[in-house]
Amino acid sequence: MLKGKTALVTGSTSGIGQGIAEALAAEGANVVLNGFGEAAAIEALRAQIAADNGVTVTYDGADMSKPAEIARMVKDAEGRFGAIDILVNNAGIQYVAPIEEFPDDRWDAVIAINLSSAFHATKAALPAMRKKGWGRVINIASAHGLAASANKSAYVAAKHGIVGLTKVTALETGGSGITCNAICPGWVLTPLVKKQIEDRAKTSGKSYEEEKLALVAEKTPSKDFSTPEQIGGLAVFLCSASADQITGAPLSIDGGWMAQ
Repeated sequence: MLKGKTALVTGSTSGIGQGIAEALAAEGANVVLNGFGEAAAIEALRAQIAADNGVTVTYDGADMSKPAEIARMVKDAEGRFGAIDILVNNAGIQYVAPIEEFPDDRWDAVIAINLSSAFHATKAALPAMRKKGWGRVINIASAHGLAASANKSAYVAAKHGIVGLTKVTALETGGSGITCNAICPGWVLTPLVKKQIEDRAKTSGKSYEEEKLALVAEKTPSKDFSTPEQIGGLAVFLCSASADQITGAPLSIDGGWMAQ
């Protein structure tokens, strides 16, 4: 379905971003990976996605907290592929603390990577999309873009901001052939969430498995995690002709969290 198109997926060397990159590649899209990790592991992932799907896969290590590096990454991808047809703003970090104990530098880092990077990447990618008359901007928000939890002030503020940015982008690109939507996952067993479970287990003295179930059951009626593969499938759908009139929408994939 996406043969000949190119997707840039930020934060795609693991977790949700990797699942989305693999799903888009499976539909024929060339992919630009981005994220941190060991060089050998990233190269193995890049080569595997390319070999499995017969597409071109590149890697760019741009630091998503730095606007100049984001602009350079988009320019380099356009120089190689002609345009970024699909931009998935997924890069994210987390820090948990009460507001009065939240370090200033951690607030700045979360806002920079979880929110500002999406603005800078979208700003850089839109002109080429407009020239082609087609594009997809998919922002990975969160259930925390629609609801709040204590001790996550920066993350919740950033994800609410992502939903707002999505709506503004949709309004500004209406009628251009470009759509912009936000995917709002609930709990997903990514490395980020696994660390939260490990921290809970250390604090409570309970086992990892006990805290894993307790965490997901707090918010999720299904009592189960969403998977990167399911989120990747939703991203693929948003790139299809069936989704041409879906824009500006925050789409929950959260096991019923927002139904409560």
